[in-house]
Amino acid sequence: MSLPKADIIARLQQDILHMQGFRPAIGGTAADVGLGPIRNAFPHQTFPTGAVHEFVSMAAEQTAASTGFISALAGSLMGTEGAIVWISMERSIFPPALQAFGLPPHRVVFVDLKRERDVLWALEEALSCRGLAAVVGEISNLDFSVSRRLQLAVEQSRVTGFLLRHRPRDLQTTACAARWRITPASSFLEDEIPGVGYPRWKVELLKVRNGKPGEWWVEWSDGRFIPVKEIIKPKVTEVPGVAAIVKGMGEIAAIEQKRMQQQAARKTG
Repeated sequence: MSLPKADIIARLQQDILHMQGFRPAIGGTAADVGLGPIRNAFPHQTFPTGAVHEFVSMAAEQTAASTGFISALAGSLMGTEGAIVWISMERSIFPPALQAFGLPPHRVVFVDLKRERDVLWALEEALSCRGLAAVVGEISNLDFSVSRRLQLAVEQSRVTGFLLRHRPRDLQTTACAARWRITPASSFLEDEIPGVGYPRWKVELLKVRNGKPGEWWVEWSDGRFIPVKEIIKPKVTEVPGVAAIVKGMGEIAAIEQKRMQQQAARKTG
């Protein structure tokens, strides 16, 4: 008996996704990294594991935001077991800070190398290791042939790769499943309490294979991503009398400085 046309098309689409690296998770259960509405941008509304994701940053603050976002994703993928390899040339990350994003630093193996070609070699080797939950690599430049080798490695091992690209020379086409850009946003302080609020990011999915690019605002709090509909800038209120106090202190400092100058002039005279 021949299959209905709709079933044939669905099966062909599934086969194409498999050939492009989008395969069902081992055991039939998809990994839930808690991205909320961002999941709808991916095929089958599922975050692609066993694939390579690249994160582009053109400024230091974007690199910091991308590091936090990647750490949260990697921590979700790692679960209660497993380990992660973090490869870079100039590591600037503070390992204890990873715990704030759900990534235990004692389960992260840091590899520091001196040349970018060594980083790429280590990346390919690490992505081929089936025992890892994820691999993070900090590189700047990436061409299609290298990205294809990395993608082929994860298709065999089912390890998820994250490439943090800081100030790349160009953004040519790669074989990565998705390209992201993470930008920090103003945090929200409840009841105008002084301090620093939870991290907030503008998440841009620039490219995604067989998906829908888009942008979202999210906040990382209570160990999960929370969608934010509107970024509210912190309200700055002026405390009554503060301006007058500051002005008075400035006048006192000016008078004291003038007095010291006069004393110095008398001594030299």
